[in-house]
Amino acid sequence: MSRRNWAFDIAVALCVGVLGQLEAWLGFGETHRQGPLWAQALLYAVTAVLLVARRVRPLAVLATMAVASVVEFAVFGSPEGNAVALAPVIATYTAARYLERKQALVGLGLGTLLVAGWTTFDPMNHNWTDRLSAMAWLAPTIIAWLLGTVARVTSLNRDQRRTMAKQRASRAVAEERNRIARELHDVIGHSVSVMTVQASAVRRRLQPDQAVERQALETVEATGRQALAEMRRMVGVLREGSGGSDDAPDLEPPAGLAQVGRLAESFRSAGLPVSVTVNGAGRELAPGLDLTAYRLVQEGLTNTLRHARSPQRAEVSISYGHRVIELAVRDDGVDAATPNGVGNGLTGMRERVAVYGGSLVARPRSEGGFELVATLPLESA
Repeated sequence: MSRRNWAFDIAVALCVGVLGQLEAWLGFGETHRQGPLWAQALLYAVTAVLLVARRVRPLAVLATMAVASVVEFAVFGSPEGNAVALAPVIATYTAARYLERKQALVGLGLGTLLVAGWTTFDPMNHNWTDRLSAMAWLAPTIIAWLLGTVARVTSLNRDQRRTMAKQRASRAVAEERNRIARELHDVIGHSVSVMTVQASAVRRRLQPDQAVERQALETVEATGRQALAEMRRMVGVLREGSGGSDDAPDLEPPAGLAQVGRLAESFRSAGLPVSVTVNGAGRELAPGLDLTAYRLVQEGLTNTLRHARSPQRAEVSISYGHRVIELAVRDDGVDAATPNGVGNGLTGMRERVAVYGGSLVARPRSEGGFELVATLPLESA
């Protein structure tokens, strides 16, 4: 219970209590008084105060209301009016809203018991036919219980959807991290292999009297080979999990911004007109950063193709600044299925951008369509 919940329940109790006292002493909403006014006022005061704890102990509150009411009805007779049912109806709703199904059914039984006691001890009912007819006033209790049940089911479904969305996002992040690890293994492995080969080539050119230099280069070679072996061993599990294989050679050129033109052509073949604009002086990026930039463009175009409705064109903008590179993919589609960047693919892209300390914005455009804008620091290059 938060302070806001307590404040709300206290306010509800006060309102119910005031209405009850006005009915008991002044007859507002009363159709038939029965017994001394102080007894009726006391009952309404007790049931109103109990509402303060309605969320903490729903069944206890409702049971106490039922017992107190039936006792008052049995001793002095049942009054007729609004206040006699107001607090029990609220308590019945609360039981259905916050309790499990079996306990909620107990709450409905208590509400029914209270109404049955009211009809039994109402002096206006002269025989059992009148009493059974008066059970029609059970309808507000049943309606309150049904409303509470609907509210509870709606809340549970909302919580379940929220939990599932978090699980999907977490799974997307984990999958993207695995993919990043595999791709960086290829990038770094290639670089370490080149370093090792170059060190071996230089070592073979040394003169016989260059023992110190030879030993240093042999150390570089051994360290490089050891690093490659450790990388293959650590990333092997990731490749197995993705269905890949270290034994299968990768004949494709390394992914990077140099391949954006070919990437755009593949999307044109799929029916999406794509234009590519490069601003600023291009520069060579570090392999990992280059790969991340390529994947961002790829993800942006994939989102447009999959989620945009009736796009006429897509624009890819690559802007090289002094310290950052900005990548933007924009479309003019009527709608997007992943507003505000909540898709799992974009979750993975944010994970990639975070590796290099960049930022990613995915949002609808004011003129229509959607845009994905990423900024990556070039200090990492």
